[in-house]
Amino acid sequence: MNQPPINQNVKKQEILSLSQIPASSYKVFFICLIGVTFANLDHSIFILVSEKFQEDFGWDLTDVGWYIAITFFISGILCTQVGVLTDRIGRKKSLLISTFLTPIFVAYLAIAPNTLAVLVARTLGFTAAGAQSPITLTTVTESSPPRYRGLFTGILQIGFPLGWFFASILVVFMIDNLGINWRYTFLLAFLFVPYGWIIHKYLPESKVWLEAQNKKTDDQPKPSTLVLFSKQYRKKSLLLFSGQFLYAFAYGSTLMLVLYFTQSRGWEIIDAIKIVGLSYGIGSFGYIAAAIVGEFFLIRRNTIILWALLGGLAFIYLIWMADSWNKVLISYGLMTLFFYGAYAVMATFIAENFPAEVRATGASFCGTLAINLGFGLGPLAITYAATDYGWNMGYTIVGIVPIVAAALIFLFLKPVPREDVF
Repeated sequence: MNQPPINQNVKKQEILSLSQIPASSYKVFFICLIGVTFANLDHSIFILVSEKFQEDFGWDLTDVGWYIAITFFISGILCTQVGVLTDRIGRKKSLLISTFLTPIFVAYLAIAPNTLAVLVARTLGFTAAGAQSPITLTTVTESSPPRYRGLFTGILQIGFPLGWFFASILVVFMIDNLGINWRYTFLLAFLFVPYGWIIHKYLPESKVWLEAQNKKTDDQPKPSTLVLFSKQYRKKSLLLFSGQFLYAFAYGSTLMLVLYFTQSRGWEIIDAIKIVGLSYGIGSFGYIAAAIVGEFFLIRRNTIILWALLGGLAFIYLIWMADSWNKVLISYGLMTLFFYGAYAVMATFIAENFPAEVRATGASFCGTLAINLGFGLGPLAITYAATDYGWNMGYTIVGIVPIVAAALIFLFLKPVPREDVF
């Protein structure tokens, strides 16, 4: 008996080579990758120069933690609604809105006169920039052939370390080489504005989303975060959210490594920014490696667990044993390679757990909200832990332990066969 056409199509897609992938998939991928890189370049500047804000506004270490936590928390809540909006109005329109709003709020930080103004601008700027993650992840997921979906969506995540890498280079160049006031580094955000024309001109709307809209019935409920707590999605939503949150919590604590290097190791801020930037550059290869391993050698869930544990080991060495510039660079680079790189597979795994009609909603809640809460609470927790126990023990409690806990949570999630994703 012949197999049904749908299975034949799946089989055909399974054996596609990279050269046979439609040009449209590559086009969508590169447009989204560049957009994500720009967005992360914009939002990372605030973290890189946080010590300067601390000096100018008289913030103490825990103030920095609280302010980062507040902005990430509010941004996370807002980004969940961006995910819902994306499932309602489409991927392309949401990405365009994000592209044009991000530079406005980020650039305002160059002239923000007080702490309140800084927090408002940072919150809105990061909301607009952070919204790019679920939008582009969903867009690339729906435009990629099933056999190579994990490769495309995984490599898409290198936009995060690349954004930090380019930001560190440009910030150091502007401050150290050109002698420009650190405040004006935020004007780099305007580099993002012309890219909106590229998105408008060349990014097609997701065919999968358009088909899902055509299949809607009048009595079908509109996308809402509450759908994720229905019986159909509740268990996986809570597990995905918890695992992603703990991972992001540990990840978020490492956003304070610039302060760790300057305050614990006594480095100059320029040297601290340089090594953070170099390590993020190294980390981008970990995203690619994780995407390849998760797509061709291991199932995605197991790749997440393996990468997390290897990254945790490198983190231990960085904090407790690395006692020279080269050892710090190698161990920090390995940490970003594995610990950070796991997100390349994690993002894909989250997106594949939800169907098209709620995919952006699921990605924004289990992904973006969990990440923002973790990114907010992680830095806050490390400021208190470092104050009470010292930086090394603080990072052990706040950074390393949550990585292991997150890996264990992912063990409770079932693998998702790529042919089941629609």
